[in-house]
Amino acid sequence: MTNLAKIEFAALDISGKNYLSWILDAEIHLDADGLGNTIKEGNAESAQNKAKAMILLRRHLHEGLKVEYLTVKDPLLLWNNLKERYDHQKTVILPKARYDWLHLRLQDFKSVSEYNSAMFRITSQLKLCGQKITDEDMLEKTYSTFHANNVVLQTQYREKGFKKYSELISCLLVAEQNNELLMKNHEYRPTGSAHSLK
Repeated sequence: MTNLAKIEFAALDISGKNYLSWILDAEIHLDADGLGNTIKEGNAESAQNKAKAMILLRRHLHEGLKVEYLTVKDPLLLWNNLKERYDHQKTVILPKARYDWLHLRLQDFKSVSEYNSAMFRITSQLKLCGQKITDEDMLEKTYSTFHANNVVLQTQYREKGFKKYSELISCLLVAEQNNELLMKNHEYRPTGSAHSLK
């Protein structure tokens, strides 16, 4: 447990642009230290636990925010003040995440890994904003955005009946790696270049 207490996370920026990820990190760290109830309404936490929670929260605030909330000593009050100030970030992030989701296409990426990273970044933002994204949604998004030249491949992957997005991505990654190996072998010794055995 002492190692968990040493793990640091990014300080809440004064602009609030990282508020949604910050609250998740803060909640996880507070829970790991047994201080999660200090930010819940109607809690009966000891003054010592509240002080420990304040130390953790203040350690992860931008210097300007520390000064602004200098006199706040109750973690619940600080938590609520920050929520009132920055919770609107959902309304800023959600339209951009929806736009990114709408325009996410497998064919626009050089590799499956790049596509997968973009998929998880976008779905995480949507989930942080309260949108439900299922494996089925992610599978359909991937199938429907294959390049037009790969319609047969898309159909073959659909027919495999994947239930989890991770299964499809694993399969695509293996196929991509095998394809790269075949291309390297071809470039090393193109078709018809075998030495004569006469």
